[in-house]
Amino acid sequence: MNTSVPGGLRIGALSKRAGVSEHVLRAWETRYGLLSPARSSGGFRLYSDDDLRRVRRMQAHLADGLSAAEAARAVLAEPAVPVVDPVSRQLAQASGLDNLRTALDELDERAAHVVLDQLFGALTIEAVIRDVLLPYLHELGDRWSRGEVSVAQEHFASNVIRSRLAALAPGWGGGRGPRALLACPPGELHDIALLSFGLVLRRSGWRVVFLGADSPMNDIERTAAALAPELIMLSASHPARFDTIRTELVRLASRRVLALAGPGASPELATAVGAEYINDDPVSAAERLVDR
Repeated sequence: MNTSVPGGLRIGALSKRAGVSEHVLRAWETRYGLLSPARSSGGFRLYSDDDLRRVRRMQAHLADGLSAAEAARAVLAEPAVPVVDPVSRQLAQASGLDNLRTALDELDERAAHVVLDQLFGALTIEAVIRDVLLPYLHELGDRWSRGEVSVAQEHFASNVIRSRLAALAPGWGGGRGPRALLACPPGELHDIALLSFGLVLRRSGWRVVFLGADSPMNDIERTAAALAPELIMLSASHPARFDTIRTELVRLASRRVLALAGPGASPELATAVGAEYINDDPVSAAERLVDR
């Protein structure tokens, strides 16, 4: 039965999307004021996307070891996510992309961080990543291949964005939530998409072990054996990065849930080694995993 209705989610739909029982959701609402449902014309409680966000932040704080009361206070003390109408959101995204491009092309780190501050103040972290940063990086790669930006400009821009994203998720491995091991295989240096995936997972309560770029396969396998993560995600920008490690991929997939992402992955490769193929952008992929 579909429990969502126009204008919001019924509690059953909220429970399914968040992975929290209806009983617990009602307790969080009545005891801590965590949720603020509206009412339908028929008197049903309708929960918003902001309610869903607060539930996921509650889960993240609980995974970090806080009590329910402490977690609820922490969530309610967080700045409210800005409510932006679709037209204003599109304008913020377009102007932010233009201004970010200009600042990074000019190697102006201070100006770039001002633009990023403005974007994170106007949009959610997920929207900034999915709708501004990832399109910018894709465009940057195209411009570099056409010779329109230098290697120095490309490296500078990537490092500014990587450092800003990494600063958003300190203490990734703490808490009690499910654990994800994220790495790029040997020779793969592009890890921003993987970093974005981990950031969204962490904000939903997962513990993230981020090995990053150019990770030796023996280190990935040893870490997986030691930590027994619920998910191993490997990302590569070219098929050759995966082709040389097929034996190791088969071995990993036989022991843990393995997912392959990035332009270097394919459905055929994933099927051949027994892994999952991830074709979504990093934010959507993480949100889809959390909603399972």
